[in-house]
Formats: sequence, C-alpha cells, structure tokens
Amino acid sequence: SKDEIKMKKRALWNGKVIAESDDLVNVENNYYFPLSSLKMEYLKESDTTSFCPWKGTANYYSLTIDGKENKDAVWYYAEPKEAAKMIKNRVAFWKGVVLEDF
Repeated sequence: SKDEIKMKKRALWNGKVIAESDDLVNVENNYYFPLSSLKMEYLKESDTTSFCPWKGTANYYSLTIDGKENKDAVWYYAEPKEAAKMIKNRVAFWKGVVLEDF
C-alpha cells in the first residue's frame, strides 16, 4: 500500500550532506533523523541547551563545513520525556539546513 512507501530525506548545509535516512519521525513539523545517519565529522558538541515542557531538555551540535560554522544548527533530546520517547537517539535541523527528498 501507499502508506508503506518510506520517505527518504537528506539534510544539507554548505553543499554537504549531513544526514540521510528513510527512517524519519515527524514531530511538530520537524523531521528527526536517526543519530546513526549523521556524518559526525561535521558536528561539534555545543554547550547550548533549551527546554521544552513536553519533550524535555534539548542539546545542540554546531556544524563546521569547509571553514564555515553554523552554531547550534542540530538539536537532540538526550533523555526525552516519556511523551517524546519516539525521538530518542534522533536529531533535527534548523538554521538554514535544507531537507530534500531523494
């Protein structure tokens, strides 16, 4: 059936693919990619955190590609609350990171 067709998306910034996967979770119009799909060589841990009442505390990575930095462009919930457990071990993107189907 049509429902079983998996969507494949990739995340790009500064001309490079940061992640690609067909195992995506959409929460609040953000696609969360598996951690295992990330190209970790472009990521650097950030000290930034933010808090969501139902998801918990978010942590961030900054991207560095070809000498350009995109601070806190990737976020994840290391220990999401029960209501958000579907995004454990997943990351999402913003700040100019482009998602495209492929």
